[in-house]
Amino acid sequence: MLAQVNGFRNKHKDIMYTVFRAVFGVLFMMHGLQKFGVLGGTFAMPGKTLMLVAGIVEVVGGLLIALGLFTSIAAFIAAGQMAVAYFMSHAPSVWWNTLANKGEPAVLFCFAFLLVWFFGPGKYSLDEKLCPTKGKK
Repeated sequence: MLAQVNGFRNKHKDIMYTVFRAVFGVLFMMHGLQKFGVLGGTFAMPGKTLMLVAGIVEVVGGLLIALGLFTSIAAFIAAGQMAVAYFMSHAPSVWWNTLANKGEPAVLFCFAFLLVWFFGPGKYSLDEKLCPTKGKK
């Protein structure tokens, strides 16, 4: 039974990683779009430069991660942005309790993007399509 489960996981790991990367990328992009008044968000006024920059990173980075294009660079920047967001916006109140300071999404995005940075674009990505790594070691 365990061999069947492991066989199933090994057979489908590339597609599941692609789904993981795409879902987190799209969700991140949606958070960015909210900063521009889309999807029920409030437009970050020009005086809020940091929010506008965050919105751009989230929209562009999320799209690149979802598509698997410049994936490692986009994931590294996105993870860094989420770490900064957590420590600037959430940690000052109760740094250790992500539920109380409402920083749980920032932490989840940060570690998800660190995982994407670590594993790279994956088999089903535009990075792999445009610049295949097969045979390179």
